[in-house]
Amino acid sequence: MAVEAKYYEILEVEVDAEDHEIKKAYRKLAMKYHPDKNPEEGDRFKEISHAYEILSDPEKRAQYDRYGEDGPGGGAGGFGEGGLDDLFANLFGGGGGGGGAHFDFGGMGGMGGGYGMPPRSRKGESMKYPLQVTLEDLYNGKRTKLALEKNVICSNCSGKGGKTGAVKKCGGCQGRGFQVAMRQIGMGMIQQMQVPCGDCNATGEIAKDRCKKCKGKKVTVEKKYLEVFVEKGMSDGQKIVMKGEGDQEPGVEPGDVILVVNLKQHPIFERKSNDIICNLTITLTEALCGFEKVITHLDGRGIRVFHPAGSVIKPGMVKRIPHEGMPIYKRPDDRGDLYVKFDVEFPKDKFTTPENLKLLESILPARPAPAVSKHEIVDDCSLLMADIDSFGSTGNSKNAYEEDNDSDEEETTGTQCAQQ
Repeated sequence: MAVEAKYYEILEVEVDAEDHEIKKAYRKLAMKYHPDKNPEEGDRFKEISHAYEILSDPEKRAQYDRYGEDGPGGGAGGFGEGGLDDLFANLFGGGGGGGGAHFDFGGMGGMGGGYGMPPRSRKGESMKYPLQVTLEDLYNGKRTKLALEKNVICSNCSGKGGKTGAVKKCGGCQGRGFQVAMRQIGMGMIQQMQVPCGDCNATGEIAKDRCKKCKGKKVTVEKKYLEVFVEKGMSDGQKIVMKGEGDQEPGVEPGDVILVVNLKQHPIFERKSNDIICNLTITLTEALCGFEKVITHLDGRGIRVFHPAGSVIKPGMVKRIPHEGMPIYKRPDDRGDLYVKFDVEFPKDKFTTPENLKLLESILPARPAPAVSKHEIVDDCSLLMADIDSFGSTGNSKNAYEEDNDSDEEETTGTQCAQQ
């Protein structure tokens, strides 16, 4: 089902935006374009306020999503300039600066709030589910099936809750399917509006002889499989909207199923925007003398990389391979870049025999001569193994007894400095 997007575009939100996102967008735009701050944008402010009036009301929004701007109740015309100020004041909790405001009660029917109009069809609530995906799924695209349980209209009673004709008029709404509610929208201004009756689910009828299958609830729970297509280049947190796949109930348009992409951590690659990065470990010999490596990419291809001899790779150095990153969403033929961060693996201690050390010293550049110290006092200290995560923790949560024990231990392990 196509959704008209004009009002959503005016508020600069997506068509599946949540209520709090719509309210936040309105607050931002209303502050920017309010006539008190921007007198030349009065028409723009009216458009913003009217769009918010429609999208902030669940019934009006459902009607707009279904019929568009020209559908029943979609037309503008319920607020004069003063009414806009009152709406602004009501939302922000203070005066809108529009002295002498007035409200056009004649426009209430145009906005669908007038008493006596036929009840509108409602749209059910949307349901959100996380969709676990891997980086490979987002790189290659994926079709998958999602099993979910949802309410569907009972096939035995066709959503009546009982046998055909075995119904009685709802006492809550007197058979009209709706009740009249009052809403304050400004200082001393009350709007009458119709709300669906909850007692009969807006049908105006209640079953007397309950259906055995749904037990009068008019709906049953069924398992359904949805086919989901994860497009190339999608991002973590992106939404996939399955229109009309939400719970069913009589007289109500089904809501949507919204799947939120949840990316699992990858053991090798890390994504940022449309680029990806991986760590590649090489030996000291490869870092000094060049190498040839094959990296297994997310689509299973091998990426052969070369590095010439004589160009030294330093630990932590980063190289880039153009156009081998993530596909760009909706433009899968365009890709980001692949970054490679190098870790250099040094020889083990057993390699440093006197013979090997002598050979290395004959090949490598000569070591610098020991520096001549100008200090009066020079202490000889030992270097011990350490963990960077312990940096800054020395002395934390220790009492005098522990410090004494630590001092004794240091004296026995040879970590003290010898003064010359």
